[in-house]
Amino acid sequence: MSAFVVEKKLKSLPNSPGVYIFYDKTRKILYVGKSTSLKDRVGSYFQGHSGYARPIEISIDQVVDIEIKKTETVLEAYILEQELIKKWQPKLNVNGKDDKSFAYVVFTKEEFPRVIFMRKRELEQDKNIKIKTKTGKIYGPYISKKNIEIALKILRKIFPYHSRLEKTEKGCLDFQIGLCSGPYAGEITKEDYAKNIRGIQMILEGKKKRLIAKMKKEMSVHSKKQEFEKAGKMRNAIFALQHIQDVALISDSRDAISRVSTGEIMRIEGYDISNISGKASVGSMVVFDSSGGEMLPNKNEYREFKIKTIRGANDVGMMREVLLRRFQNNWTKPNLILLDGGAGHLNIARQALRKYKLEIPILAVAKGSTRKKIDLRSFGSVPKISQDLIQKVRDEAHRFAIAYHKKLRKKIFME
Repeated sequence: MSAFVVEKKLKSLPNSPGVYIFYDKTRKILYVGKSTSLKDRVGSYFQGHSGYARPIEISIDQVVDIEIKKTETVLEAYILEQELIKKWQPKLNVNGKDDKSFAYVVFTKEEFPRVIFMRKRELEQDKNIKIKTKTGKIYGPYISKKNIEIALKILRKIFPYHSRLEKTEKGCLDFQIGLCSGPYAGEITKEDYAKNIRGIQMILEGKKKRLIAKMKKEMSVHSKKQEFEKAGKMRNAIFALQHIQDVALISDSRDAISRVSTGEIMRIEGYDISNISGKASVGSMVVFDSSGGEMLPNKNEYREFKIKTIRGANDVGMMREVLLRRFQNNWTKPNLILLDGGAGHLNIARQALRKYKLEIPILAVAKGSTRKKIDLRSFGSVPKISQDLIQKVRDEAHRFAIAYHKKLRKKIFME
């Protein structure tokens, strides 16, 4: 397929969730991926890549054909993606990955089955020495344990189940918030509990439409029997399945959270300022990186800055000092700078980077009245990261700055 034909095909892609499949000139499958928007995601591969591109982005010129499979939700796209990766083993999906670390979803052999996650090595141990889990039905492998955990959290809200080894709901938070159906507390029959478990299994098997049809029949039966409470619960479950909020499952190529380039470490640096009316002023730098395989805090890389050149309450000026001092050092450069601040902080960061002739994407997160609202301002080609990670980096930078500010304030007081 010529480049012209590929370009023409890109223009016809739908703006809907689904799976995309890249082929090379021999019709061999190179890569399988998912997206909330096939049009935006697939198109982005052919617009060039950043300096921390993954193998598929580097090899994009080998792609001569594209196939798509639309789905109603990203959850279904994720499940289909994992099934196709398992079936075809595309080299740019699995190369360099240790299959011992792949994740599996296990339904235990118990009166009220639990749903647990196991690595391949754990699964082999379970089969060999028959530990407590009593391995039952198994689904997988899944390349990302994080993503399958997110998927199960979504499904558990619709189909609650008991997850603890203890055969009781006493003191169980999941039971109190509705994630456990309470089989040992007598809140659900064995038959209805089994239906919940089977509902999850059917989703993992890609049988959502069949499941919904089955549930609609049951809802009709309950209605005819005037079991309106049961019919209402079934109706709500059907609605939830049809309107799953599953954006958290997306980790497209520029998503620094969970798609880590093979052999390459991603690094996000978060900055914040802490002071009281310009006194005991400090700055913080926290680092989240993928050195452990996923984006987590790397506290060995954290840095504290005691403000030296700014007097009075001038957070923007303090941020400028912190950034200038940080980038005069030959420390590992980040893929993204995240600032706790607004437009002023963003502009001052751009100036600091220009001074050192650096091009690093910047994300400024303005504080809301409760620190829960996120108002984003950005500069450069910012990698796609989830609001959850933004919140974690910002909150950690804020916590670290306050901790240093309190320590400095105490020292000043003692002196």
